[in-house]
Amino acid sequence: HHRLRSSPTRYTFRFPSSPLPHLPCPAAPATANPPMDATDRRLRAVSAHLQPQATAARRTSDSLAPNPTAGEYAHVLGYSAVLPEKLQTGKWNVYRSAHSPITLIDRFSDYPDIGTLHDNFVNAVETFRDCRYLGTRVHSDGTIGDYKWMTYGEAGTSRAAIGSGLICHGIPKGARVGLYFINRPEWTIVDNACSAYSYVSVPLYDTLGPDAVQFIVNHASVEAIFCVPETLRTLLSFITQMPCVRLIVVVGGVDENMPSSPAAAGMEIITYSMLHRQGHMSPQPFRPPKPEDVATICYTSGTTGTPKGAVLSHANFIANVAGQDLGVKFYPSDVYISYLPLAHIYERTNQIWLVHRGAAVGFYQGDNLKLMDDLNTLKPTVFASVPRLYNKIYAAITNAVKESGGLKERLFHAAYNAKRQAIINGRNPSPVWDKLVFNKIKARLGGRVRVMSSGASPLSPDVMEFLRICFGGDILEGYGMTETSCVITLMDVGDISIGHVGSPNPACEVKLVDVPEMNYTSEDQPYPRGEICARGPIIFQGYYKDEVQTREVIDEDSWLHTGDIGLWLPGGRLKIIDRKKNIFKLAQGEYIAPEKIENVYAKCKFIAQCFVYGDSFNSCLVAVVAVEPEVLKSWAALEGIQYEDLRQLCSDPRARAAVLADMDSIGKEAQQLRGFEFVKAVTLVAEPFTLENGLLTPTFKVKRPQAKAYFAKEITTMYAQLLDAESARPKL
Repeated sequence: HHRLRSSPTRYTFRFPSSPLPHLPCPAAPATANPPMDATDRRLRAVSAHLQPQATAARRTSDSLAPNPTAGEYAHVLGYSAVLPEKLQTGKWNVYRSAHSPITLIDRFSDYPDIGTLHDNFVNAVETFRDCRYLGTRVHSDGTIGDYKWMTYGEAGTSRAAIGSGLICHGIPKGARVGLYFINRPEWTIVDNACSAYSYVSVPLYDTLGPDAVQFIVNHASVEAIFCVPETLRTLLSFITQMPCVRLIVVVGGVDENMPSSPAAAGMEIITYSMLHRQGHMSPQPFRPPKPEDVATICYTSGTTGTPKGAVLSHANFIANVAGQDLGVKFYPSDVYISYLPLAHIYERTNQIWLVHRGAAVGFYQGDNLKLMDDLNTLKPTVFASVPRLYNKIYAAITNAVKESGGLKERLFHAAYNAKRQAIINGRNPSPVWDKLVFNKIKARLGGRVRVMSSGASPLSPDVMEFLRICFGGDILEGYGMTETSCVITLMDVGDISIGHVGSPNPACEVKLVDVPEMNYTSEDQPYPRGEICARGPIIFQGYYKDEVQTREVIDEDSWLHTGDIGLWLPGGRLKIIDRKKNIFKLAQGEYIAPEKIENVYAKCKFIAQCFVYGDSFNSCLVAVVAVEPEVLKSWAALEGIQYEDLRQLCSDPRARAAVLADMDSIGKEAQQLRGFEFVKAVTLVAEPFTLENGLLTPTFKVKRPQAKAYFAKEITTMYAQLLDAESARPKL
């Protein structure tokens, strides 16, 4: 018997059921021994390769039963199963999760009747009625204290009141409802109300800026907007340019402070508490949506152009979360901290998943600088974040270790290396290291975190290993996008390898498509490479009112083209290696994907943010670096360099040389950059890239065209200096 673990060895199976519409069922071969039909033989052949798994890490979810119409094939690699996209081509290039290689998951295995977000929340209210659900430290008088909680039952009552209130104000079924404020319990209650009464929620990023908000409201014909007093002022400044808006509801507003006269004809402004009272006094029956109905329109900012509205159905969300639920388990005892923007798909999907399992969700107080205090008070067991924060945690701890010196530094490295070796060898590390060293580090996140996840951008393998050793538990990196309702792939629990984003979500299938202009093909050795494409019930319905851009990303066979480049590692794990979009060509004809290079340089201790630039007129790359102030100042002190302020230090040639030397060292150490991908000149800036100066998207990605224009002078100067240096070299 073969155990289906992480070995790259391939096993050829023929599975019952018919998961792929493109696969015709081959006829069963004729036989001279009729007592056992073809299906029974297939089942016996499969059973010979399977044995019950003793560990939860590698269980399979499929129960094999006779199906006379079946005859598909699959190679199980460990974490993924490989199937042919079409039998006619004979090309085995479609990967599915080994948790469910036969069929794509679209419902929870233990609750198959849950087909919508409304069903999911109703089930949670009925199952966990008296359990803690939504918690906040911000009290009604604005003071900060201990967390106060609303139960699932209480939240269910409030969502019914809010939904009923919207009906009382004449907001029709199917109307778009905007949410224009940061994470707090009311955001989730309004979203649940939208699901219960068949409204379409439209998150309005608090950081999108007024122009984008105005565009989204008009583009989606938003009829009601929930906001807070701060964002109300923004809305009122251009309310006359949004004639579709009929109702504005102010969360945290005071009835007496609401504008006495309507801001525009036919438009009303009331407080959230008033709407809640009105709905509570005039309750309306639920208007449950169907699975195929639109749940939300999530506008993605992108790096250029106007926002695009990704249309996601209830079925999309349920499928994505149900797929993830096969591999990672949450419980009613879990506590989650909500600080990542609910307007983004990552946080939204996390909360839908946690609701299904009855977990408690505590909200941060609204200030990222006070997040550590919130963590210490809440003591969550589940923590989701992005590489930007994990990198800061990594840098803070490693710098503190270096500064401690002596015995403390040696003890940390001894503990780190011992625990690392134990994990690599598959042994349980000695608990003494946690008691002596790592429990103090765990306390920074509250001391109880058992599951940590990372998404939105690549996490350095070194940082991933550091988190696993220092914090323990399950540290999982995933990959996804708004257009796939979040997760496409996710690391499997129990997989100790790093440097990848795991196997496919059981709710989708993944393939790599050749990108000849970048020399990536599915025939590459030792690993297939290409553009990552996904298909299945998690794929969005398209961009709202934009058929052209929808057709650009979804092909005729329903594959979503992500624009990311990946390769398949042994065991069926996906590794992101490049980006198809934002590529440019250098003068010598070499293609450059700057985001890949920036991710490598992100480990440089001097770098807070980095913008790598090149064009077809030049043969090398340059970079603009927003520095880590304290690190650069510490370096200057050690070097005895005098300066008046950070700007002056950034312009010092010695500082530029030190940063460039460190970038070169990091690049060589990573062994991921080709010679022409190394930056040859750098400009240091004291001002960080921010949303306010227009250099970042709300998901903290660099806006490349804007950065190019913003730093045009610096870019020109760097290339001129490189040209002068080249001219000064002696010619052979």
